[in-house]
Amino acid sequence: MHKDHRFHALDSFRGLCALAVVVYHLRIYDSFTELAFFRHSYALVSFFFVLSGFVLTHVYGSRMAFNFRHFFISRTFRLFPLHIFMLGIFIVLEFGKVLAYDQGMSFNHEPFSGKSAPAQILPNLFLLQSWTHWTNPLSFNFPAWSISIEYYTYMLFALTLALTGQRRFFLWLALCGWAFALIYRQNEFFTQEALRGVFCFFAGALCYRLFAVVAGRVKPRFMVFTLIEGVSLLVAGVLMVADIEQKFLVVCLSFCVVVVAFAFEAGAFSRLCTQRLFRLLGKLSYSIYLTHAAVLFCVVSMFMVLEKVLGVTLTFNGAEARHLDTGNVQLNNLTAALVVLAVVFISSFTYQYIELKGQAYGRSLIGRKPALQPL
Repeated sequence: MHKDHRFHALDSFRGLCALAVVVYHLRIYDSFTELAFFRHSYALVSFFFVLSGFVLTHVYGSRMAFNFRHFFISRTFRLFPLHIFMLGIFIVLEFGKVLAYDQGMSFNHEPFSGKSAPAQILPNLFLLQSWTHWTNPLSFNFPAWSISIEYYTYMLFALTLALTGQRRFFLWLALCGWAFALIYRQNEFFTQEALRGVFCFFAGALCYRLFAVVAGRVKPRFMVFTLIEGVSLLVAGVLMVADIEQKFLVVCLSFCVVVVAFAFEAGAFSRLCTQRLFRLLGKLSYSIYLTHAAVLFCVVSMFMVLEKVLGVTLTFNGAEARHLDTGNVQLNNLTAALVVLAVVFISSFTYQYIELKGQAYGRSLIGRKPALQPL
């Protein structure tokens, strides 16, 4: 399959998964945010890793000649412009919390302390926060913890491309085995999150090798692939919410099956994902993922201000996060839907004015026309 082929269904999946992660972080009492699927949507970050490994292997894995400089610039200007912008937004929000404290409003921790301590700025700036135990992966713009892992896993992947043929395949297999082994034994350097990201990424790379072999030998049939897609989605969803041993491994492997099944774009579910709305969400997925924490912070802060002004209870501290509650089920669901729409709306601007401009500048450095830009 040609390297410029775009997997539109998988792109759309990225957008849908990003929205599910938004809902996971949005806690509104007695609304759809509390459904079991969304309460376990944190697992979908593993899907991002699998998908990245699959797509990058499609684009770069079969090239005989590989230019590391071009790869480095392309990947850096794909991820860093929006990341740095959002890091700046969170630093500004910390200064806003300083002003709020002066007015008697309290948050979970004092401004520029804990996860937002000044010492965390530099690791965040260089996307190093998720790799070792010396930094806080959830500092400042907490969704960026996975981008930290993705970026340096990209660079590790690029180094493997120095090998050719089957040697790449065996090295990817070895990296999966190495990461898996360290996940289940104590190590004092790499975080569990980083190791899981490496495992899922190279599992995705191996899945592409499987897909490339099968795609050349199988004639896709609509009804057969509709069944395969539906069953793979159902199994992945059930495993996500199940309380089982080795859940990370099982869920990751189920995501591998979903990615391979939908890469054919031969069934009803994958063809639905290629529709315009879903493709738009796929384009906005990176912006949705990186901007939503700031939007949710502003929404929660607004509720806290209204709480103080109106003298009514609109928020309460749950076990994991602050919950919102208007006191009405329908209004709670409407609020949740409006917040998700607000995230998408804001993401359309960051995509247009930060993501695309950053990618364009990166292409200007390597003198390349716009091409497939996988996350």
